[in-house]
Amino acid sequence: MNFIEKIKEIVVSVVPMMIMVMILHFTVAPLPGPSLASFLFGGFLLIIGLSIFLTGVDLGMLPIGQRIGSKITQKGNIFLLLAVGFIVGFVITIAEPDVQVLASQVSSVDPAVKAKPLVFMIAAGIGFFVLLGLARILFQVPYRITIIISYIIVFSLAAFVPQKFVGIAFDAGGSTTGPMTVPFIMALGIGVASVRKNHASSEVQDDSFGLVGVASVGPILAVTLMGLMVSSGMGEVTGIEAEIATEVVETAHDSVENSNVFSTFAALLPEIFKKVVNALLPLLAVIIIFQIFLLKMPSRQVRKIAIGTIYTFIGLVIFLLGVEGGFIPAGRAVGEKVATVANGNLLVPLGLIFGALVVSAEPAVWVLTKQVEEISAGHIRRPLLLFSLSAGVALAVALAMLRIRFGFSIWYYLLPSYALALILTIFCPPFFTTIAFDSGGVASGPMSSTFIMSFALGASHALGGNVIMDAFGVVAMIAMIPLVAIQFLGVLYNHVQKKAKKKQIKDE
Repeated sequence: MNFIEKIKEIVVSVVPMMIMVMILHFTVAPLPGPSLASFLFGGFLLIIGLSIFLTGVDLGMLPIGQRIGSKITQKGNIFLLLAVGFIVGFVITIAEPDVQVLASQVSSVDPAVKAKPLVFMIAAGIGFFVLLGLARILFQVPYRITIIISYIIVFSLAAFVPQKFVGIAFDAGGSTTGPMTVPFIMALGIGVASVRKNHASSEVQDDSFGLVGVASVGPILAVTLMGLMVSSGMGEVTGIEAEIATEVVETAHDSVENSNVFSTFAALLPEIFKKVVNALLPLLAVIIIFQIFLLKMPSRQVRKIAIGTIYTFIGLVIFLLGVEGGFIPAGRAVGEKVATVANGNLLVPLGLIFGALVVSAEPAVWVLTKQVEEISAGHIRRPLLLFSLSAGVALAVALAMLRIRFGFSIWYYLLPSYALALILTIFCPPFFTTIAFDSGGVASGPMSSTFIMSFALGASHALGGNVIMDAFGVVAMIAMIPLVAIQFLGVLYNHVQKKAKKKQIKDE
């Protein structure tokens, strides 16, 4: 039954976007036969693969994360806890599907940035900031102070890197909070917060969330540092680099148009199989080590987790096959076709539609809105939050398309948006702030890292823009919306609560 429920969730997320692509196919953006067939088959594989993957995560990965978090905190060894936080954050990020997709997208248009080093840098960033987040809970550093200082460091360093790394870095921050990473990290955070029995329950509740939000800063900082290292002595993206990226997009597009569906997916399978093996082996090794020296679970539980791991492996292979064989090539092709219609004037209105579809069809968004409604005791209604997120993400994607259309800097979006998010932490109740930053990646689900990003790459190429500098950053903009929207509603909730208390005092 769990698998059936997962399929229903993913169908609701994926099918609306597929329907939209079909509408575009029969109107302004007709796709060649092989591309359309590959897209439809890729969508089917994406639904089946992600459903199997999520079932495996629930069956094997999530219980392991919870047990590790519980056992480590019981040991009472701070250094062991922080070391485990880094190791778990590192190995689990390597296996994160959205990270694999992002690295594949980046390396496909910029051969100078290799996929494997990029994944390892992102994983190292997550690991270090998981460690930092756990230390924050243990030593009771206020959450807003941690977040504000972290982002000040990020923006200070990002000002010195070539702009091509800025969009990639902030996209990495939005792509890491996926179905593999979040359960492990949240389990560690909740486990550490729960052992603080000598503190008020409200403080423990505040600390139970927020670790994912802190961890999400890690990839941004890591890719920024990577940009400083790789680009030492270099300027911005050169004309040669941009030309190479454009040629790569054209070659990939032509190869899809000139191949049949079967050969496309068959050719990708060996490489994807190898990629998934390499991604899951470190995680499997860590699980085995923890089982031998720490967990010592009975054989029945080990069998259950082993089955979950197999599901995770199979699901990840099928998911990536559908993404790389169908969704990414079709997304680029649709982006190119739409950008050539009416001189690119359709990009912004389509961005509004795609943004609304992305967030309203994302299952994690529905979970989040229910959570906020419960936390606020019904003062912040789910429809209000859904409307806020939907309108915000629609605007974010439309603005990303506007940037592609006119080629201006992503800094015009990042600086004011993050400044507003950080200022709101001063006025927002701490619990809403932790949920807001945890939820930064909730809106940027599978459709963002696969179809929306590839659509942006195709549109940038068709308009003759700088594919590397103009297209990346769309996931980052989607991920920014919950930071502002949820905190704004938290401020509103705080105002309503104060008003109600004043009225109560007056009535008494």
